[in-house]
Amino acid sequence: MSAVESALQEQVHTLYADHHGWLQGWLRGKLGNASDAADLAHDTFLRVLVARNAALIQQPREYLATIARGLVTDRFRRQAIERAFLDTLALRPESETISPETRAIILETLCAIDRMLDEMGTRTRQIFLLAQFDGLTYAQIGERLGVSVTTVKNHLVRALTQCLILSTQ
Repeated sequence: MSAVESALQEQVHTLYADHHGWLQGWLRGKLGNASDAADLAHDTFLRVLVARNAALIQQPREYLATIARGLVTDRFRRQAIERAFLDTLALRPESETISPETRAIILETLCAIDRMLDEMGTRTRQIFLLAQFDGLTYAQIGERLGVSVTTVKNHLVRALTQCLILSTQ
């Protein structure tokens, strides 16, 4: 192990020792569940380790809370998607049940689509959804949103590019 790797490991270890208990307690308060809090505290420190920036952290608790807040948001969004998916599955006849593997793949795909939509700007997301789910033409979208057809096309190019990137990952 190089000196740099050793120093990084020591910095993360110190950060973990000094703040893990606090972070896990903070997350337990947010989630109301010690097990989920432990998982997200672990994920938070993994992000710090992967970022390799422990030496640069000036305010550790604020930094850790920011990462953890994002992970909590991701968890709640994923749970909402799972609930909606399970509600939809419950409406299907039993003869059309799907395997646990297929269910996991579908949930993973739905979460990826949700992340992709969230990463789009508000106008781009709105135009994409109007085109894909409402089936509106470029002119209809432009009229509804008060923008030109060229603007609609440009936003759709952005949205479809993000879809393409997602499909190749």
